[in-house]
Amino acid sequence: MRTAFKDGRLPADSERVEPRDALLAQVADLVDARCEAASFNPAAPSVPVSGRVYGAAEVVAAVRASLDFWLTAGPETRAFERALARATGQRHALMVNSGSSANLAAVSALCSPLLADRRLVAGDEVITVAAGFPTTVAPLLQNGLVPVFVDVTLPTYNIDVARLEAARSARTRAVVLAHTLGNPFDLAAISAFCERHDLYLVEDCCDALGATFDGRQVGTFGALATLSFYPAHQITTGEGGAVLTRRPALKRIVESIRDWGRDCWCEPGCENTCGKRFDQQLGTLPAGYDHKYVYSHVGYNLKATDLQAAIGRVQLERLPQFVAARRANHARLSTALASYADVLVLPEATAGSDPSWFGFALTLRAEAGLSRRDLVRHLEGAGIATRQIFAGNLLRQPAYRECVHRVVGRLDTTDQIAENSLWIGCFPGIGEAHVEHVAATFATWRSRLRKAG
Repeated sequence: MRTAFKDGRLPADSERVEPRDALLAQVADLVDARCEAASFNPAAPSVPVSGRVYGAAEVVAAVRASLDFWLTAGPETRAFERALARATGQRHALMVNSGSSANLAAVSALCSPLLADRRLVAGDEVITVAAGFPTTVAPLLQNGLVPVFVDVTLPTYNIDVARLEAARSARTRAVVLAHTLGNPFDLAAISAFCERHDLYLVEDCCDALGATFDGRQVGTFGALATLSFYPAHQITTGEGGAVLTRRPALKRIVESIRDWGRDCWCEPGCENTCGKRFDQQLGTLPAGYDHKYVYSHVGYNLKATDLQAAIGRVQLERLPQFVAARRANHARLSTALASYADVLVLPEATAGSDPSWFGFALTLRAEAGLSRRDLVRHLEGAGIATRQIFAGNLLRQPAYRECVHRVVGRLDTTDQIAENSLWIGCFPGIGEAHVEHVAATFATWRSRLRKAG
């Protein structure tokens, strides 16, 4: 049976459409109809903090991959990893099942026995911050490392680099930091500090894909970098993430930790890449033990799937427009809220950086004597979604209060963020009408404050 064209005409033999192509065309038509951009509705306003932004191409890619029925990591994953490495300016990109897993794999890699005397061991210290998402710090504790917490600064929400030297001890071996809300931390100061003291740097870029510092992509400064592809981030594969590195040795270690800890590096479907599958003597195993079942790390299964990678390949092509939209929305919000600088700390980019903004951060000034809870309720009541700055102060969270750690000085700004900060959305799913609603909602908030005062 031949598939008719949209006009009802049957195709000639030379015009016949393969069943697979016809199905994918129907999928594209269906998604195009469903994904028409929804205009802002003043009667039922909604300004989300984040959301998936996709079109027919992503769904067609997922359906095409499902028809191939390669359910695990396969050719789509390899292609996505190559494209991601090119897009981020790195040599290697390894896809994993989440940004959290990317952080776990990256930190665990630094503890690998294959690094010999350069490996991190239990009790070694790692400089980080408490004002952030917990999965930047959790892998340190999971590997027996000691986080050393340093305060942050406003209005960048990133580490106070003036405290780095005070934070270092004889046990300091690494720095692990996130680029907060897509705003790069001071990579010039951090990189120089790490080079001066021979420390590893891990860049958590989960919120910052597409950001640059001094014209250079974030994720290219450290020994390792991590990404997240959760729907809130710059591109999405649903769940998903990646580890980036330029060092072949670290690439092999991360790959091993991701893939059960195995020593073998054969691609899926390959059987004997090294040519010595049954000819090696490893550990105290019998000579010739199958290399596919030799394990050099205590690893995990952190792999993603080809369906996710197929979506990621399409999303990656749209990254420049996504980042541009985030920057434009952030700039609109900055302009709309500029008159509130007397009561709100407005976000600023780190000097020398061009952020890939994840969200628009706001901090109520302590001297204003205003309540974050009241502001949040006012915004949420007007359909404007809000979020806290992740954990606020991680050391005040139930799971982390008794963790082994060290604090350098006081965490006054971190506490200020925990008590007075929030962020609202600037992702590509919002536009000028959404920002106008945000501006009007803040105006009614200020008007109410004046009446109350």
